[in-house]
Amino acid sequence: MELEALLKEAEIAHGHLCAGQVLGVRMAMHACDLLKIAEPRGKDRKRLVTFVEIDRCATDAIGVVTGCRLGKRALKFVDWGKMAATFVDLTRVAADDVYGGVRIAALESSRELARERFSEIEQKNVQQMTAYRELSDAELFSVEWVEVPLPANEFPGYKGGRVACAICGEGINYGRGVLRDDELICGGCAAPESRYYKVVAP
Repeated sequence: MELEALLKEAEIAHGHLCAGQVLGVRMAMHACDLLKIAEPRGKDRKRLVTFVEIDRCATDAIGVVTGCRLGKRALKFVDWGKMAATFVDLTRVAADDVYGGVRIAALESSRELARERFSEIEQKNVQQMTAYRELSDAELFSVEWVEVPLPANEFPGYKGGRVACAICGEGINYGRGVLRDDELICGGCAAPESRYYKVVAP
């Protein structure tokens, strides 16, 4: 699809259009071009697993372009706070459980380029959206060809076993349990101090 059509879809999916959305769409389009994936949401829809490194606007845009979704297990979140993503092509087998792909990161210098080339636009978000539509891929992104370990239980559509935590009784999927004293327990029970929540009532 063309850039403007994808931006419209990204705007609908995210609720508004911003500079991060434009970057995310351009990033995912560039990855698909490099990997020669013509129809990521069509005939090539099972080729990609994408690791995003930020939980911001660009992630929604990347999902729109690639069709990768968290609920499909084709979108993985690595909380590094970076405007970057790694696009793994499951047809590029490097070794057992290792696949080739491309990691693309937004260049910090693109912000300065936006200021320089579109100085007549006062509003920063509009200035950046305009620049990110028009700057070349080389001006926007750094690219690294990478290999990513991806075992079968991390694939989209994997249906693994389910066990109950020996302490809280909640179900654990995808081998995420922790073996302690010959019992499988969930991550929250294994390390209650590291839970992202605090129980305040029974």
